[in-house]
Amino acid sequence: MKRLIGWAAVSGLSIFACYAQSEKPPIPPLGTEQGFALFQTRCMTCHGNPAMAGRAPDPNVIRQYSPERIYEALTTGPMKVQGASLTDDQKKVIALFMSGRPLGSAKEGDMHGMINQCKAHPPMKDPASMPGWNGWGVDLFNTRFQTAHGAGLGADKISRLKLKWVFGFPTGVSAFGQPTVVSGRVFVGSDIGYVYSLDAKTGCVNWSFQAKGSVRNAIVIGAVKQQGFAKYAAFFGDAHANVYAVDADTGAELWTNRMDEHFTARITASPAYHEGKLYVPVSSSEEFSGSTLDYPCCTFRGSVAALNASSGERIWKTFVIQDEPKPTRKNSKGVQLYAPAGASVWNTPTVDVKKKAIYFGTGDSETEPAANTSDSVMALDMEDGHVKWVHQVEENDAFLGGCEAQTKTENCPGKNGPDLDIGNSPILRTLGNGKRVLVTATKDGRVIALDPDNKGTVVWTTDVSTNKSGGAKTGDGPGFGLNGVVWGGAADEKAVYYGLSGGGMVALQLATGEKLWFTPIVQSGQRVSHAAATTAIPGVAFVGGSDGKIHALGTRDGKEIWSYDTNQEFEAVNGVKTHGGSMGAPGPTVAGGMLFVGSGYGVVADLPGNALLAFSAQ
Repeated sequence: MKRLIGWAAVSGLSIFACYAQSEKPPIPPLGTEQGFALFQTRCMTCHGNPAMAGRAPDPNVIRQYSPERIYEALTTGPMKVQGASLTDDQKKVIALFMSGRPLGSAKEGDMHGMINQCKAHPPMKDPASMPGWNGWGVDLFNTRFQTAHGAGLGADKISRLKLKWVFGFPTGVSAFGQPTVVSGRVFVGSDIGYVYSLDAKTGCVNWSFQAKGSVRNAIVIGAVKQQGFAKYAAFFGDAHANVYAVDADTGAELWTNRMDEHFTARITASPAYHEGKLYVPVSSSEEFSGSTLDYPCCTFRGSVAALNASSGERIWKTFVIQDEPKPTRKNSKGVQLYAPAGASVWNTPTVDVKKKAIYFGTGDSETEPAANTSDSVMALDMEDGHVKWVHQVEENDAFLGGCEAQTKTENCPGKNGPDLDIGNSPILRTLGNGKRVLVTATKDGRVIALDPDNKGTVVWTTDVSTNKSGGAKTGDGPGFGLNGVVWGGAADEKAVYYGLSGGGMVALQLATGEKLWFTPIVQSGQRVSHAAATTAIPGVAFVGGSDGKIHALGTRDGKEIWSYDTNQEFEAVNGVKTHGGSMGAPGPTVAGGMLFVGSGYGVVADLPGNALLAFSAQ
């Protein structure tokens, strides 16, 4: 979920080498989202510094530039002197993070350069007329459970699943957009900033749309009014906290609205759509390296906003941390520090029509004292956004990246927290006796059922962190340092199923929290994380691993029915060089007799890739 980095100056002005005057800290290893820490460690002395206003562009301005413009400025342009201390790969990752998309993506990503453009363009059918998987959790309750009718796949057919087609994201290094299936079309976002509409049966391209930054969240389709010929819109957010509505039939932009002006703000989770309104979660990259002394830590607050889906107009916005950050003290470099801050919303809100509420999990705080809404499940009123109730899972979790013992600075919390933010969407389910439960889980392995009809009081709690697989010990889950739940589970009428960051899948009874079974999945002693979101259909639960393998387990006994290794090269229908890799966050989706899987989560997992795979049992 975390670990990022950042930028150096880009401007038509000639700016002196500010950061060269200060001691340069070691450069972190490169990765998809590591531009932010480079920006903080090398550039915050000038960019974002009020004393440099008018001479050094503000970070918000820089983030609107193309990756080509940023890279050129660092190599041959006005920032060539500053860029001389960076490797070419570092310049590219800076350009990637600050622009929100890779070099070359603007040209390569457009559908008009692809060989598989759809020959026919029939009007999009009514979404209700065909089975589909719309948005993150398939339903308003984020159960991630597809009905038998919607799946078109029975447990008896899973073993016959065969690869039907593969689509490759051009220049992409992280397949982190979960595919949405509506009206026989697949809608998917990408790290290159493009959203695509594909034919579900063949993978041909209906349209492409270029956002201003990468699109990590699942697309959600909903009805719109007073938008000309557009009947349905595709809604999504990008790495710059912009929300878009485009005509789901043609890809034409209808409106866009920026949710937060903070330069680290972004939208990583899918909006929720209900009765003409969008509920949009906002997260941030600020905590990844706010410990840098040149950075005025920290001012992001986390939020959820409600928008009119037809116009994009904001109806309300509720901050997770209610108080606006205020100046506290200055560090030894004279940089002003602030508090309170933090509490990103990493997950799609869950809609409770009965209580007219939405529920979501929150992240940790970035400053001390930690807010009482951090590491919590929050309930907001759907109409005006006021807080109905809060259940805090972990107190005093103030966390910043780069605050390990050997790198701790004055910006760091006195005690750096366990980083237990709730990244998974709460699951709302009605039990056989009519009672309801709202189930969430933590990165250290606590699964918690709350009563949504009694202000979130605890119904039961079960610790699943003691399960081990392949030699991975509790607290030793690859990629996260904990054995627990990160991106979420799936729940049928009787049980909830979670993949674990330490490896394997566990099933718990919804009514009591009793452990029904645990399957290690990996038997050979390998270190594999199954932190990606779980998906279920009647009789089967699917989960992907950091090793690139997807598994289907029987929900009755946890025995494996089918698996497929996506960590390989593929011949893509659009002619793009394509390779699969880790599955570290989004889960597979199932609709109309087909299984769709994104392969190559290059954010924190080991194996980057750029593949979207479609399977069928026919």
